[in-house]
Amino acid sequence: MTSKAKKQSAHIFDTLIIGAGISGIAAAIKLNKAGYHNFKILEKASRVGGTWRENTYPGCGCDVPSALYSYSFAPSSKWSHLFAKQPEILSYLEDVSKKFDVEPLIEFNNELIKAVWDEAQHLWVLDTTLGQYLSRTVIFATGPITEAQIPKIDGLDTFTGEMFHSARWNHDYDLAGKRIAVIGTGASAIQFVPRIQPLAKELYVFQRTAPWVLPKPDMNLGEVGKSVMENMPIIQKGWRKSVATSLNIINFGLRNPKFLKPVNEAGKQLLKLQVKDATLLKDVTPNFLVGCKRILFANDYYPALQQDNTHLIPHGLVKVEGNTVIAANGERHEVDVIIWGTGFEVSHPPIGRKVTNEKGVVLADLWKDTSPEAYLGTSLENTPNAFLVLGPNVLVYDSFIGLAEAQLDFIIDGLLKIKEQGISKLAVKSDVIKKHNLLVQKHIKTTVFNSGGCKSYYLDQNGRNFAAWPWSLKKLKQRLTSLNLDDYHVSYIASK
Repeated sequence: MTSKAKKQSAHIFDTLIIGAGISGIAAAIKLNKAGYHNFKILEKASRVGGTWRENTYPGCGCDVPSALYSYSFAPSSKWSHLFAKQPEILSYLEDVSKKFDVEPLIEFNNELIKAVWDEAQHLWVLDTTLGQYLSRTVIFATGPITEAQIPKIDGLDTFTGEMFHSARWNHDYDLAGKRIAVIGTGASAIQFVPRIQPLAKELYVFQRTAPWVLPKPDMNLGEVGKSVMENMPIIQKGWRKSVATSLNIINFGLRNPKFLKPVNEAGKQLLKLQVKDATLLKDVTPNFLVGCKRILFANDYYPALQQDNTHLIPHGLVKVEGNTVIAANGERHEVDVIIWGTGFEVSHPPIGRKVTNEKGVVLADLWKDTSPEAYLGTSLENTPNAFLVLGPNVLVYDSFIGLAEAQLDFIIDGLLKIKEQGISKLAVKSDVIKKHNLLVQKHIKTTVFNSGGCKSYYLDQNGRNFAAWPWSLKKLKQRLTSLNLDDYHVSYIASK
């Protein structure tokens, strides 16, 4: 262990934040504003940004308008489009971290190896690549979209061409003139397929389930638009409010699927106008209610699928023989490169492999046959003085940044109570977390996520919805206004 690490491990932090993505940055800013200063951020990479640092594939961008996909306390007038692209979002996060003096609080290139609760001391012991740290509390701000998922395919080890996941894009590999297989038609694929299609000699898109891809109401704001946003903040506030209102209407439909049926029919009619070939139209028409899986937005995806060099294969990839990819229907194609657009491991958050609770159990071992449960997406059973951001069952069709801010208000209220009241251990009660999750699962059954006729990444291997919040965003924010100590077992320093 380095002398620097030894010096750090001797200090007991009030909290440590793991991750400097959208949640970690917001946590630091809100903690500073609350007068809570004895903390650090541990970040495995060399710069901030989280998922917006890692995902650099062509066309990468956000499907929530920029006005809402930004911190409430840091509006920006620099957005070039209604929907920002990855470079602008990353730049925004870096600008915010500098403006609010977050960067000096971050220890870059410092990855968490394991976090273990020490019951004797009522402390978290964190081993990292730069040494060991002690902290009274921990905020795990590692996010739900962190670990790229590549399915296990028979014969994949025999492939001799180039292969990479969209979240690990190989920009050094020249796709021009190549035969490309894209596996998956999720949010990433519908953004990068139109960008690589003009380069490909042949492009084979493997689609297990046709997604709903709706037109994206994007536009270039131009210098005039930026100037208006900068000089008339009230317009940007109005824009943010109108976007939030629109998403609330969508959320109402997701909770009440009967209201989505007209949207479903309208979507199918719109699809007929966009796709002329009868066979392709049949293959890209979703067979589930809109909203059951994540709604995607793009204006160039269907045109890309209709180009002469593009071939939609409405089946999954099941086998690879050398450089030949084989679909579930037996269709075979020789390719030079495989690009995985297969998303992320979300039902079993990777952070679980690194955290040991007060029972001495690694969280990932608890979750191996199911998916995690939490209280209001942040407090885990038998895991005291620890908080998740964007944990289980808080997903609402809204900005992840807005959800993170709401959860952080709850978390920081708890941290302040711990510090001000001399609390040494705060652990959510078993009956509280059980009652909460029984209600969540009861009410989620009637939402489109569970009743819309699809199997999405919201559902774990047992069909349990671990992701969605079944009520309104307003109700979620109300529940996250403050942390109620009555919901927790509380130990005080004086009574230890």
